[in-house]
Amino acid sequence: MPETVLDKFLRYVKIDTQSKEDSDTYPSTEKQFDLLNLLVKELKELGLLDVEIDKYGYVTATLPANIATRAPVIGFIAHVDTSPEVSGANVKPQVIKNYQGGDIVLPGDPGVVIRESENPALKNAIGRTIVTSDGTTLLGADDKAGIAIIMTALETLVNNPHILHGEIKVAFTPDEEIGAGTKFFDIKKFGAQFAYTVDGDAPGELNKETFSANLCTITVHGRDIHPGTAKGIMVNSIRVISEIISRLPKDVAPETTENYQPYIHPYVLEGSVGKSTAKILFRDFKTEGLEDLKKIVEQITNEVQALYPKAKIEVQVTEQYRNMREGLEQDPRVIDYLFEATKRAGLEPVWRPIRGGTDGSKLTAAGLPTPNIFTGGANFHSKTEWVNVWGMEKAVETIINLAQIWVERSK
Repeated sequence: MPETVLDKFLRYVKIDTQSKEDSDTYPSTEKQFDLLNLLVKELKELGLLDVEIDKYGYVTATLPANIATRAPVIGFIAHVDTSPEVSGANVKPQVIKNYQGGDIVLPGDPGVVIRESENPALKNAIGRTIVTSDGTTLLGADDKAGIAIIMTALETLVNNPHILHGEIKVAFTPDEEIGAGTKFFDIKKFGAQFAYTVDGDAPGELNKETFSANLCTITVHGRDIHPGTAKGIMVNSIRVISEIISRLPKDVAPETTENYQPYIHPYVLEGSVGKSTAKILFRDFKTEGLEDLKKIVEQITNEVQALYPKAKIEVQVTEQYRNMREGLEQDPRVIDYLFEATKRAGLEPVWRPIRGGTDGSKLTAAGLPTPNIFTGGANFHSKTEWVNVWGMEKAVETIINLAQIWVERSK
């Protein structure tokens, strides 16, 4: 009897695949190969063609068409790595059957609670099965739910040859969580004309818009000296960078914004008296808005530089990814068919802007239109991460529907 999507998911989340920022290797962590190599094995066992893993860790494979006519080649993509922000080692998934509402106290750390008031999607999970971590790690639904969904959809298509589909490509990628998921991805070799990442949230929520994103790195060089003789000489870079952080606008922060509102988010701070560094995320759905966020930070650093003239403050801004909306709208079939496929799965599809990015952002910019499909997950990058198994099942149905719709509309 074939594994269910839940069976696959529970196996995958137990494999530690956490990525690492500032690594000089690709993938950034060797342990990502543990899952990547397993997926190679399972794809071969399913009978897919052209199964391979390249030196960068990209796993690709082909499900041949079972139709005589031609249809566009479509692809499905998910990433294997989990966020560096929370441990993904020794994940102990908790399966809660027939969830009846209310807060969920996680057994590994009773202080970690999935609160109903903070998780409106839990209302859609009443009477259904959900999976959480034990509260000591993240769960890894981002994006092992996506992997389980794709693998289950492939298995369903292989075992049901009466379901008509064109050629389907699949890819599993490393290092998405550190913004490098497509760094060495060969779109031409992949061979899809349209693709879909399976890396979204609540059941029925679809994504054709992402943030445009830049990374701002602020480095403050101070002057270190023994504190006993420091008067008039020491320049404490920790104080300087703290002054900069404290002046960032509170109403342009992740915790005070929603929907289409932009934000400035300091998320890494490292330092000593002599040198301190802060990494700050700039996020806006309008690419031109990133320049406004940069100007805010530059004004603050100029003001603080005037207060500490002996310090040296450096500001560097690098591009991360761009909103994929414009690229997707050039050929609306890729989003129109996704909307229809979701409806056929019995859901009411809703387009939600992603307050983040996906591999699809960069793939779309590079010429491969790639919107995002829901997984049923929530609270990614945290110990309160959870997934609605019914949502995963509906995502499997959506992928199968998509495969059929591309054939139907190509006749």
